[in-house]
Parts: sequence; structure tokens; C-alpha cells
Amino acid sequence: MKEYSNVTSAQKNYIMPTYAPSLMLIKGQGSYVWDSNDYKYLDFTCGISVCNIGHCHPKVSEAVKKQVDKLVHVSNLFINEHQPILAKELTKNSFEGKVFFSNSGAEANEGMIKLARKWGNPKGRNEIITMQDSFHGRTLATLAATGRSKYRKGFEPAVKGFHHVPFNDLNAIKTLVKSNNKIAAVMLEPIQGEGGIIPAEKQYLNDLRKFCTENEILLLMDEIQSGMGRTGKFFGHQNYDIIPDVMTIAKALGNGYPIGAIIANKSLGDILELGTHASTFGGTPLACAAALATMNAYKEENILQNCEQMGNLAKELLLKLKNKHSIIKEIRGFGLMLGIQLKEKASEVIKTAQQEGLLIITAGENVLRFYPPLNINENEIRRGISIIDTALSKL
Repeated sequence: MKEYSNVTSAQKNYIMPTYAPSLMLIKGQGSYVWDSNDYKYLDFTCGISVCNIGHCHPKVSEAVKKQVDKLVHVSNLFINEHQPILAKELTKNSFEGKVFFSNSGAEANEGMIKLARKWGNPKGRNEIITMQDSFHGRTLATLAATGRSKYRKGFEPAVKGFHHVPFNDLNAIKTLVKSNNKIAAVMLEPIQGEGGIIPAEKQYLNDLRKFCTENEILLLMDEIQSGMGRTGKFFGHQNYDIIPDVMTIAKALGNGYPIGAIIANKSLGDILELGTHASTFGGTPLACAAALATMNAYKEENILQNCEQMGNLAKELLLKLKNKHSIIKEIRGFGLMLGIQLKEKASEVIKTAQQEGLLIITAGENVLRFYPPLNINENEIRRGISIIDTALSKL
């Protein structure tokens, strides 16, 4: 650790204190990371569902290395060879439409909000319904869309035009639409991530899709955490057999390289016309090369099938843990997007798990966020859950 003392000093003196990290990670490979003392951890965080096919995936690393020597960046005033092909791949795996590339999930959600307002303003509609306990980003507009007021504290005044209603409550949406003729869109996550890994109820989401269609309201889907195979489907909404009007993705799209995207259906694909939206770094040749390599790995390595199989195994083992430990209140989620809700704060479990060689984080205060790599193997799943068992036993 002595050789990294200058790093820890610089962290304290020069990094804004928006996080409180206690561990320095210096290397990663597959399902594992190593700290500055060369201690090895099984990683069930994946950078919060970013490295979904593991750390330093060879196909992604090779694509990035190759592209770095060829062309890193050009403005979107020019075509780059990877961006249109990546857009085509994304629509093939979601729904027919057009794509705008950004750098992050918050930027993608900002763009989706702008698209909804651009579409709705000629009709006199520019307000958006979002869900309580949702999370859509840290920019001013996405903070306003986010359904937890604690994130907005200190950043007032909030951007206007957002209404928060209870998740899984269609009547609340219907009541608001009936009393407000300015509603342009409903925006939600198919599975709330930061809110505690809360899936939408199937009937609710199907009825909401029908209601939005009948009332000419856009259905906006934030798939930043639930997308890119995390639920066993390429996108979380596919577990419900519905299609949103607009969808955002980011996090795992580049498997660690920053890139986000908005996908709008065919009828909305030209709403953001020339000059109305832009991004200097969105969809650079390097970012798109990383994302294309990631997409190819999903197909070539049967990532979705493995996620479904390992998700079923994990849920089975976690339900056994629930029967063993009374502190566990509920196990919920799809695929390898699972939440372990505890009856008390999860901080001690996380601390003990780290000491035992497992990295895991919370979604809220009481929910362990179970996010291993989607290409994880059975032995690693069993080992990780065994460590969680040990940590719970030590409470």
C-alpha cells in the first residue's frame, strides 16, 4: 500500500467529497477485482451494472486497442464507420426506430425528456409523469424527474413540468391525466434500480402501455440499469411483452467505456431534427467500437442464456437463505438484477462480505443489490452467496 500513499493523499486533498471510497481497486479480470494490497474480490457490483460481461473482457479490450490506433474522435458533423452499425444492432435487439448517442445515462434521459417536450409542445403538452422512488440521473432535469426528493435537496429550484405518482398504480396516472391536459409522457424504469430493485407488475405495465396509446401519451422507458441483458432479456421491458415509444440505455452498453443512447420508435425518430440536440462526444468511433464489441460478445457467448440460468440458480439459493435468515424480508427481480431486502440496514452485511472477499452494494439502505457479471459461472454464484450467508450469520 505504501506505493499508493501519494494516491490516497491526492484523493483526500484534490477530489471533491461526493463519494466516500475506502478501497482502492487497481486491476480487474472477469468476475474479479484486486485492491492495492493485491487482495482479490469476487465482484457482485459490476460498477453498478456497467461491466456486465466482466472486467476487461478480451473482445472489448481488443476492439478499444485497435480503434485507439485508428481513429479516436471525430465530430458528429462527420459520419464514423461504427455509429450507424451500432444503431442498427441496437434497434434489431429492441424495436424499429432511430438512435441518438450520448456519453451517459443522465444525458440520455435529458435527451429523452427534450424529445418528449419537442413532440408535445405543438399539442400544448409538455409535462411528464414519473414514479415515486425512481432514479433518472443527477442533472437538473433528471433530478426533477427522479422520484426521491432527497436528491434535489440543496439544488432548488427544481425544473418544472414533472409529476411524481406511486409506482405500480395506474389509477394515479389516470387521475392525473384526467385533471391535467398538459401531460405529454409517462417516464419509468421497468425495474426500479436505485429505488430498491422493484419490478413493475405485469398487468400494470401492459395496461399502462394501452392507456398511453389510447390517450396519445408517450411511454418513456429508462433502461439504464435494467438494459443490456441484466434481466435475462436484452431490455427489461421485454419481460413484459410491450414496446415503449422511447427508451434510454447506457451503463453496460460499452462494458466500461462511457456511452449512452436514446432509441425512439420510427414515428418519433425525426422529432429531434437538425440543430435541436447535440453531443460533442456522443457516439465517437472509440465509444462505438467498444459498444459493438460488447454487442457481439452477447451474441457469440450466449450471455442472455447464461444470465437466465445463473439468475434462476441465484434466486433458488437466495430463497434458501431467506428461509435460513429471518433478517431477509424478500428476494425479488429478474435474471441477475436481484434485490435482497433486509429488515434492517445492509451496511454491516456489506462490510463483512468485503472482509470475506465479496463486493456488493445497496439499492437504498435495506436492499442488497445482487449484480454479478452476466457471464458468471455456477461456482462463482455459489461462492458469492456463501459469503452473503456468512455475513448474515455474523450479524
